[in-house]
Amino acid sequence: MPELKIVEYPNPILSKVTEPVLDVKKPSIQKLIANMLETMEANNGVGLAAPQVGKSVRLCVIRVDDMTYILINPRVTYKSWLQETWEEGCLSFPGKFIPVKRPKKVRVKAQNELGEEIAIKAEGLLSRALQHEIDHLDGKLYIEKEVKIRKKVKK
Repeated sequence: MPELKIVEYPNPILSKVTEPVLDVKKPSIQKLIANMLETMEANNGVGLAAPQVGKSVRLCVIRVDDMTYILINPRVTYKSWLQETWEEGCLSFPGKFIPVKRPKKVRVKAQNELGEEIAIKAEGLLSRALQHEIDHLDGKLYIEKEVKIRKKVKK
């Protein structure tokens, strides 16, 4: 399958809210899923959202700890009040790694590639990847959440 071209910032598609996927089993959606997985792997990504390959649909793929998640029409249903700051990167911002503060735990509901409802409880890297990719689907970019780290100045 062909590897897709990754859209880079400041392409305006990255800042648009995506459209819901109405027919999960549509051949074009199934092909997009397969191509996105291949593209994510070829670029050593943890996740990839459809807008990052030029498609404004509510679809993302994630691979964490040898588990693959295909999320169609995902939505966050819970965010913990406890937050943590980690350095994040993004395939649409090659080489740019910045500290981002996010809720430590989340719960997400979505459909899988078969159209079945799935629910995921996550923390750690999976929680962060879910939030990052769903943000893409909502037209939000990780650079908007950058945490400014104060450096101690010697006196």
